Amino acid sequence: MFGNYLIGLREGLEASLVVCILIAYLVKTGRRDALRPIWAGIGVAVALSLGFGCVLEFGSQELTFKAQEALGGSLSVLAVVLVTWMVFWMRRTARHLKAELHGKLDAALAMGTGALVATAFLAVGREGLETALFVWASVHAASDGTPRPLIGVALGLATAVLLGWLFYRGALRINLAKFFTWTGGMLVVVAAGVLAYGVHDLQEADLVPGLTSLAFDISGTIPPTSWYGTLLKGVFNFQPDPTVLQVTVWVLYLVPTLAVFLSPGRPGTGKPKPAAEEPQPATGGPVGDKR
Repeated sequence: MFGNYLIGLREGLEASLVVCILIAYLVKTGRRDALRPIWAGIGVAVALSLGFGCVLEFGSQELTFKAQEALGGSLSVLAVVLVTWMVFWMRRTARHLKAELHGKLDAALAMGTGALVATAFLAVGREGLETALFVWASVHAASDGTPRPLIGVALGLATAVLLGWLFYRGALRINLAKFFTWTGGMLVVVAAGVLAYGVHDLQEADLVPGLTSLAFDISGTIPPTSWYGTLLKGVFNFQPDPTVLQVTVWVLYLVPTLAVFLSPGRPGTGKPKPAAEEPQPATGGPVGDKR
């Protein structure tokens, strides 16, 4: 459940910050008349993301077992690729995000209502589609028959919306650089588990060999139905009887990805400037440049 909470929090907060930047800029520049198209674009993006998630969930139920496993495995791998790209992209471009969004918004204001709707839709829609895909892959990997994964995602998104509102009001000050570094690192760990489970799905679909070649089996020590087995699966997508290929893929993804992401030489890992650490009140913009 914690892993899914982290997904909802991290992805939802990025979208919340984008919304805060767009709205605060319009309020600051006296263009409140443009708020309605912005909210319309955001609404369309949210609806599209929910629709995409529903298509993934209900559409896959009509497939055969092997087809479901092939689809689940393929989308899990795709979700990991997108999330990995996202966490590195955020680290690289976060400091320029506010200025970039302001520039796009100025251009959209000059072009009219349709451009405003499109700007908000594109800014939020990308986050929404990535979130829907990764959440579906993570929930599919959990597959414990309980609503805990979805509850975790919902709580994470609710927390993100609350934090976004507090940022906008200037009631919350947080070092965003450290926040995105730590949550990004934890998300890489979650993604490694999703990737390993995706490989297992592909093995069950007979698309990848090695299903019967187990690396180890500690089901007797850590039963999947025990509270600690459930906790490990919920946080890390832990499996007590993984195949050799699953363990190999998990290690080959997690170790280099986490090492590069946390490397001191990566953009944004240095000490941020004080002015960029804290969000500003709504009268001066929702947040400072994220680093």
